[in-house]
Amino acid sequence: MNQKLQSSLLALGAVSILMVAPPAKASEAIVKKARCVACHTVDAKRVGPAYKEVAAKYKGDAKAPAMLFEKVRHGGSGNWGQVPMIPHGADKISDDDLKAAVHWILSLD
Repeated sequence: MNQKLQSSLLALGAVSILMVAPPAKASEAIVKKARCVACHTVDAKRVGPAYKEVAAKYKGDAKAPAMLFEKVRHGGSGNWGQVPMIPHGADKISDDDLKAAVHWILSLD
């Protein structure tokens, strides 16, 4: 592949990533607005696991975003202890906001 084409493809890939990746501040604002912070924090266990624990547990798992979306949307228990997570319907957090929040959480180190 010639150098010019390779450079163009790399630039296009970088722009695509920037368009898809939600800004961190916006995603943090989403979890606050949706009141996820009543049970979760970034660094410490509260009622539920810290977001960084979630990110570490699912690091590299390609199925994690969809699974976590469903878990938040429909609720459940058993993955992090006995306290159930209540369902969070679309009236509480839109699909787009939930996807952005899950992406943000999984991006934490």
